Amino acid sequence: MSQTLQPISPRRQRMIDDMRMRQLAPKTQANYLRIVREFTRFLGRSPDTATVEDLRRYQLHLVDHGTSPISLNAAITGLKFFFEITLHQPELMARMQPVRVPRTLPVVLSPDEVARLIVATGNLKHQTALSVAYGAGLRASEVVALKVGDVDSQRMTLRIEQGKGRKDRYAMLSPVLLERLRVWWRVAHAQGRMLEGGWLFPGLDPVDPLSTRQLNRAIHAAAEAAQIDKRVSMHTLRHSFATHLLEQKVDIRVIQVLLGHKKLETTALYAQVATDLLREVISPLEKLHNNG
Repeated sequence: MSQTLQPISPRRQRMIDDMRMRQLAPKTQANYLRIVREFTRFLGRSPDTATVEDLRRYQLHLVDHGTSPISLNAAITGLKFFFEITLHQPELMARMQPVRVPRTLPVVLSPDEVARLIVATGNLKHQTALSVAYGAGLRASEVVALKVGDVDSQRMTLRIEQGKGRKDRYAMLSPVLLERLRVWWRVAHAQGRMLEGGWLFPGLDPVDPLSTRQLNRAIHAAAEAAQIDKRVSMHTLRHSFATHLLEQKVDIRVIQVLLGHKKLETTALYAQVATDLLREVISPLEKLHNNG
């Protein structure tokens, strides 16, 4: 028996149209709709009947249920869009206050740990994808979005289309990484797993790209196999790339461009975890000792 689809309410459709007009990313649209849906469930009635006090109670409800600062601020952003843009009632958000997100230092692997991790990766496709993430400092989403035509062996660059913030940029392509990509390309072509001009890292069906979830599973398995005790994710390779470049005395503004960071202070965070730089600093205590 076929299931009857629920019609979309005019209010929900208007919010969808508002998001489409502003060309918000599909993931952002889905998150905003989920946030409004969860608020509606809490409220127990239509969200367009909410009051300032209802929204304040909802923030307290999220805090009391252990919602993280990042998720809390995301909920506020989604509700802000709904009430300010879709309902034209910005005054309702007056008591909703974003919270400060604690800044934590990123987990960084040593070069030896990165080498062990990549070697321990289960298959050639995942091994090459992890090499790209570390060798070019890419996000997992940028790795899986690469196509064969994005590899430019003449200019030694990787073209990143519509990375974070919907910006195109070029990433570095080292000779070692290029050789690893060529090995993977030959193997994948021989096995008929890579379409002409298709995804550089295809999924089970070559029409689809490898998913970020599959990559994260692969890196967790590799970290366990390599006996690395640190909390490792795909973003750890990007953090390690930036930190190791900083330790090699690469200008921080160059690293900012390679990572595609909008603000220099985001890149400057890596100076706090570049232990090789810390070891080069002479403590003033040493000078006291030498003068004594």
